[in-house]
Amino acid sequence: MNEQELRRRYVTDSIQTASPAARLGMLYDRLQLDLERADSAFAAGNTKGVSDNLIHAQEILLALHNTLRLDQWDAAKGLAALYMFLHGELVASNMSKDRSKAAIAAGMISKLAEAWRGAAENAARDQAMQGASTGGLA
Repeated sequence: MNEQELRRRYVTDSIQTASPAARLGMLYDRLQLDLERADSAFAAGNTKGVSDNLIHAQEILLALHNTLRLDQWDAAKGLAALYMFLHGELVASNMSKDRSKAAIAAGMISKLAEAWRGAAENAARDQAMQGASTGGLA
């Protein structure tokens, strides 16, 4: 197995064994990386790099949108609408090569990522405290 195959296998295994909260964090990490790369491509005048990274970011937003359980969480519909708005902004940015649209979307996504990470940390802390209070018995 070559180095690239080993890396791909490691990433695949990491994703498959991660908790749902960790997977969500990974998606946001990659989404933010795509937007950083798109911004660098904008700065370099690399339209293919802009397009490739914005398209991948759009795919992640669609995946996030499609995994929402609209009937199980009151705020899910609002978040779904926000994901679709951000998706539309990235499409518009890509089509018009408007760097500012992508930058605004990136700022909003950064705030969402921070909120999700905080929620995941709180949930993990609550779960750990619950386990400690029951002596590790569930």
